Parts: sequence; C-alpha cells; structure tokens
Amino acid sequence: MRTSARLNVLRAAALAGAIVILPNGAGADGPPKPSRFDFYVLALSWSPTFCASAKAAGNRDQCGDGKRYGLVVHGLWPQNERGYPENCPTDQPRRVPDKLGRTLFDIMPSMGLIGHQWRKHGTCSGLSQMDYFALTRAAYERIRIPDALKAAEKTMTVDVDAIETQFTRANAGLSRQALAITCERGKLSEIRVCLTPELAFRDCPAIDAQACSLPSVTVPPAR
Repeated sequence: MRTSARLNVLRAAALAGAIVILPNGAGADGPPKPSRFDFYVLALSWSPTFCASAKAAGNRDQCGDGKRYGLVVHGLWPQNERGYPENCPTDQPRRVPDKLGRTLFDIMPSMGLIGHQWRKHGTCSGLSQMDYFALTRAAYERIRIPDALKAAEKTMTVDVDAIETQFTRANAGLSRQALAITCERGKLSEIRVCLTPELAFRDCPAIDAQACSLPSVTVPPAR
C-alpha cells in the first residue's frame, strides 16, 4: 500500500479501541494488539535545550558538530484521559531497523530516540512499526511551526503566552487547551499538542495542566 493510501486509512480508522490490520502489518493469525487509548500527544522537543543537557551526552546524530535542529519529534504518545499505556505487548520487533529509522532523521534525528519511543509508546498504538512512524510523520506535518521558532538564530526570551498565541494563530482549530508549552531550567523544552486518533486537534486538560508555570522562557538558538 502506498504511503498516501496508508495514511488515509490510518486517519479514517478509529484507532482507539480498534485493531487496524494493513498489508505489511501483522497478519490475521497474529495476536491481537493493544490499542485502547483516548488520544495522542505529539511532543515536539526544542533540540538546543536538549542538546545542552546531560541527557544528550554522546548523541552525535542530533547534537554533534554542525547539527542545527530546532523543533524535532520527541514522540507520538497514546494517551488516556488519566495516565497513559506504555511498553505494551506486541508481535512487532522491539528493535527498529536502521533502514526504517533513518527515513525519520529529518524530524526525529536519533536512532536511540526512535527505538525508545517505539518500545515505550509505539507498541501501545496497535500499529506496525512502519504504520506508527508513518502516523508520527503525518502528525508532525499536521502542525505548522511558527516562523519565529523556525528562524531562531539567537537566544531569545519569550513569554509562554506568546508562544501559545503563535501556535494557535498558525494552526486553525488549535485551542490553548489542546497544547502545553513545557520548560526545563527556564528554557523552552517542548511543545505538546493533543490530537484525536484521526489527527484532529482536541482539548486535553491533563496535558494542559503540565505546562510551564513561568511567565517567560529562554529559547536557545537552533544548533
């Protein structure tokens, strides 16, 4: 099945509480896949903040010399109204092949990150590896990144409220209750956007409550 047709199937299907079987996924004889969740959280990480942290030690794919990533995909997380599933049983491989993972490097530039996100979150989607990462890309492409963040070439201090406004203005139908701006030690950390299984924006009070409590954050330049 071509990628465009596959994404149409994924968007149209009610993934929450349903099993989706696609040609290169598990066969009819495979064990049922866990897929009971309420919505997705697309977590977009501000790469310069991550790369300045101890967690980035040794991550040359994302943080090595000459890398200039801004917002990258941290993950696409199946979520419940309260809590979330993780590390679900699956008939899919635990390891993500390099051939598949490296097709995502423009939006998710680390094999370690890709593998971890698949094992912790992707296994709970009810999808094959290929379909989960196709849906991850579709979710990323669903979001329009404000120009101010695309062109962050010097350190800025920005009101958290202003970042929310930039995103809601750039994305029709996205409300402030459907996203959370998170921070780490006063720096922009993540933009988290809540999506239905069909990738429509939806409010998510529990995620919104996790937003940064500071009035403003530092935005390090893209690197």
